[in-house]
Amino acid sequence: MEKEKILIVEDEKEIANLIEIYLSNDGYRVLKAFNGKDALDILSKELVHLVILDIMMPGIDGLEVCRRIRQDKNIPILMLSAKSEDMDKIMGLSTGADDYLTKPFNPLELMARVKSQLRRYLYLNPKSTENISNGIININGLIIDEKSHEVTLYDKLINLTPTEFDILLLLAKNKGTVFSAEEIFRRVWKEKYFEGNNTVMVHIRRIREKIEDNPREPIIIKTVWGVGYKIEE
Repeated sequence: MEKEKILIVEDEKEIANLIEIYLSNDGYRVLKAFNGKDALDILSKELVHLVILDIMMPGIDGLEVCRRIRQDKNIPILMLSAKSEDMDKIMGLSTGADDYLTKPFNPLELMARVKSQLRRYLYLNPKSTENISNGIININGLIIDEKSHEVTLYDKLINLTPTEFDILLLLAKNKGTVFSAEEIFRRVWKEKYFEGNNTVMVHIRRIREKIEDNPREPIIIKTVWGVGYKIEE
């Protein structure tokens, strides 16, 4: 069985070729684009399972490519950038990226992130609990289908990224339980949480923008100030 197909979008050919070597050695099928336009053309024709996307590119930059991908696809997007400022990271996550690496990066860390995103996107399907009927969770018109990874709100399909889905599912399967940002990060990303990491906050905000009538006054995902987030029973 062939492994997943990964698209590398990077205008620095040396970096793109290096990433390709590591991915190919691990058995992944690799496509490459050296600008945003070519990347979007490939995505319109090919079934891609994950995108490794550089932010700083001439023409259509990575942030805009990410926005356009998210209009109709929920595949994992791993952002690359030479910038390390928090605002740059927040912008990348806010446009729909699932993860972020700053250049220069350790190729082994990149591979670990790739495998983590693909595992969550394609394979992980947490076992249902006794208060969930056939993997379906209904929260006031918000329907979460654990098996198909589909979310609908009043019969309208909500396009969530794999990471957003995992966060929502975690809160929905544990209604009434308050999860700190640290706990959410450890459970969803399965990595060590570092103080000051606002990745969870950004993702929660993005989920609210998709499922709440008024994201500033959420009724589904509640904030427990100083503690974390929960979905009420």
